[in-house]
Amino acid sequence: MRALLNLVLNVIWLIFGGALVAIVYAIVGIICFALIITIPFGVASFRMANFTIWPFGRTLVPKPSAGIASGIANVLWFVLFGWWLALGHILLAVAQFLSIIGIPLGIANVKLVPVSLFPLGHEIVPVGQRSSAA
Repeated sequence: MRALLNLVLNVIWLIFGGALVAIVYAIVGIICFALIITIPFGVASFRMANFTIWPFGRTLVPKPSAGIASGIANVLWFVLFGWWLALGHILLAVAQFLSIIGIPLGIANVKLVPVSLFPLGHEIVPVGQRSSAA
């Protein structure tokens, strides 16, 4: 039953803005790959696009193998892009909270705020799973 609810919420999410947000993250990823030095940010952007396209039933957890480089890159990401992305997700969530059908979508946008702030050193797993090794 939970899987069916996640499917329905993900389809509604795609229709009401999730696909557009994922496309924007993917375009940013392509730009980051083109600039060569920002390839780690491109990988993070594609991870965020993947998470954004299907957020219900999945969560983001810290990757056990992430090191100090991820932490330093996250600080750089936060300063350059993260807070803008988080602000966008928060504003979109507030707009979605204005309707009853938008409440779960707003919750999904709030769930995307931490990943938009600090995307490196994390992995996407099904809800209830601690890491891909579990």
